[in-house]
Amino acid sequence: MRLLFVYNANSGLVNNWIDIAHKVVHPNSYECDLCLLTHGSFREKRLWKTFRDRSKIHMEFYHKDEFLKKFASKWLPKYDFPMILFEKNGYLEPFITAPMFKDIHSVDDLISKIELLAFNTIN
Repeated sequence: MRLLFVYNANSGLVNNWIDIAHKVVHPNSYECDLCLLTHGSFREKRLWKTFRDRSKIHMEFYHKDEFLKKFASKWLPKYDFPMILFEKNGYLEPFITAPMFKDIHSVDDLISKIELLAFNTIN
């Protein structure tokens, strides 16, 4: 199983500093709920990093500009970001869409959803 995590942020050092400033100054208006779950203001949250390091699930992480460039196609559905996709039979399927992140309140919730998907996919 492969999961693709797409953050609602663009890549690059300047964009990274802008995102950090936004999270510090106006965290309630920051537009990447996935980033808020997995990262603090300056680094990845320890629980999330531990999960990623120990998980047997293949995970790929993209900023939205990287994702759109790598997977550009006239057949690519229009996605709102952030989102998590999983590969099923060679196709990418939405797993957690942008609106669904509003119901995930902690990194523990996110990890539980990912583990449940992995369990249901394997069994």
